[in-house]
Amino acid sequence: MKILVLSATSDSFFSRIVYKAATGEKLNLDNPITFNEKLWWLKINYRHPLMTQCSDKVKVRDYIEDIGLGHILNDIEGVYSKVDDIPFDNLEGKFFIKCNHVSGTNVVYDSNKKHNFDHIDFKKRFNLALSKNYYQQSREWNYKNIKPKIIVEKFIETESELLDYRFFCFHGEAKLIFVDINTAADNGSHNPYAKRNIYDKYFKLQNFTVGRENFDESLVTKPKNLEKMIEYAELIAQPFIFCRVDLYNIKNEIKFGEITFYPGGGTQQFSSEEADLMVSSWLEVL
Repeated sequence: MKILVLSATSDSFFSRIVYKAATGEKLNLDNPITFNEKLWWLKINYRHPLMTQCSDKVKVRDYIEDIGLGHILNDIEGVYSKVDDIPFDNLEGKFFIKCNHVSGTNVVYDSNKKHNFDHIDFKKRFNLALSKNYYQQSREWNYKNIKPKIIVEKFIETESELLDYRFFCFHGEAKLIFVDINTAADNGSHNPYAKRNIYDKYFKLQNFTVGRENFDESLVTKPKNLEKMIEYAELIAQPFIFCRVDLYNIKNEIKFGEITFYPGGGTQQFSSEEADLMVSSWLEVL
């Protein structure tokens, strides 16, 4: 299915067609029951004024500063409007390069291995990304008015696999933690084979999956500073009906990742209907 064909359609029609194609299910927007249905209802009906800023991976840094959490921001080398503006000759070290207005357009640049960096492929992919409005393919209103930029940020070094701690916050309260492992390949691109465990706020492993298979639970232990991570996630999420707050935890040092309002685009499937309805019950949209 070509998203371009649907670009001139209404949000409601677009949502039903895309949801059916992705899940095989009929989307109920009049009386949303499942978690995904409620996410799609929010896509079409919920317009918090902070959402655009917080979806912009550049401007969200101002929001994090404003709420007193500037110390958890990762260092950035620069923000650029064009691919050719990035001063590769002056970059010393290892960096994670991404766009501020889309998901999945990422690359790792290491100046010590710069001869292995494919500049032609990089320019092709990032120029294409800069030309896109993510709203057109997702109907996520919060992306519609983001001005495309490229961010070059310090690469987060870890002794083992980098873990993504993704806090699902409902009406300002963290209820679930999705811990994702191996989310990025060595070159920074999306890893389709990443795995995930789901925990409650006390770090008790849940007996269901969403979108990804479980990994061996012995690989991850409860963070010593989990309560502080939850405190930060809930402070970040406080203004919103629902959002996912992504944090990293490097040797007990918390770093901010991003804020996501529609995880998986509202199409990731729960392994059980019971779990879906439990999670959905925490989200009041009507």
